[in-house]
Formats: sequence, structure tokens, C-alpha cells
Amino acid sequence: MTDIDIDALHAADAELTEKEKYENALRLGFDGDRERLEKFCRLLAESIPEKTAAVLGGSSVTGHNYKTGKPFDADGPGTSDLDVTLVGPEIVELFTLEGFWVPGIHSHPVKDGDEEIAPALKPLRRGLQKIAEGRPVTINATRDFYVWIREHWLGQPYLTLVGKVDES
Repeated sequence: MTDIDIDALHAADAELTEKEKYENALRLGFDGDRERLEKFCRLLAESIPEKTAAVLGGSSVTGHNYKTGKPFDADGPGTSDLDVTLVGPEIVELFTLEGFWVPGIHSHPVKDGDEEIAPALKPLRRGLQKIAEGRPVTINATRDFYVWIREHWLGQPYLTLVGKVDES
């Protein structure tokens, strides 16, 4: 087995265009079904506060795990999750204090067994997983500047699905 050059993967991630990120998400997360991806985005738009953005990050956008470099679905079909981040001050308020990495700034992901950190997001998460045909979906919340930091300082690109992330 060959070693994975994580630094080279991160450098390549930084060069991904919006179109490439979209095509990766469509192919990997939605099996190329554009209608399912659009339905996923519509449900997000209908379910989040007006001035909140929704972005998709992680291996469904880059094609590989950020830490290990393993490809999307390396453990079998449907095993990689879709990492949704909701961006904005109103959405952060839906999380309990225990639900934060950085209180009031960046939350833990809502996932199986951890849904009580943001109970109001349970119906949205269930709906997204149904559209994703059972693929796991995680949802976390953050402030605009933290998304910028993750992309530009940490090399974790994202694809905007709904709204606009303020990068000022």
C-alpha cells in the first residue's frame, strides 16, 4: 500500500474550482442525480433562517478524507457522510452550550446519538438523509468568519449550497 501525501492533497484542494467542487458533490454524494441535489438544496433553503447560508464540506467536496486522505466511501457505498455547515448568527443559537467546540462560534456536528445538541434541527437532518437515500448527514453551525478560516487557513474547501457566506 502506498503512503498518501496529505500535504499534496491539501494543496490540490486549495485549487478546486466551484465547478469542480459541485461536480464532486453531485457525483459522490448524490450518485450524479442533479434533481436529488437540487431537492437537498431546496429543503435547506426552506428550513433555515433567511440570512443563513448552507455549505457542504469534507470528502464529498474534495473526494477524500481531510485527515487520512482515504477516498470518499472508502469503507463501502454509502459510508461517507455529507457534512453540512449552516452559517450565520441565528442558526448558532439553536445549539445547546454542550454542542460547541467554540461556544457561540462553531458547533459540534449533529449526528446519530448526538442530536440533542440541536433538537430543532432533527427534522431537517432526517429530511436531508431521506433525500440522500440513507447516506449519513451531519449538520453543524458556525459564524461566517470561521468558514473563511477553515477554507483559507486550514485548507478545508466548501461548496455553497444556499445563500452567501460573508467573507468580509
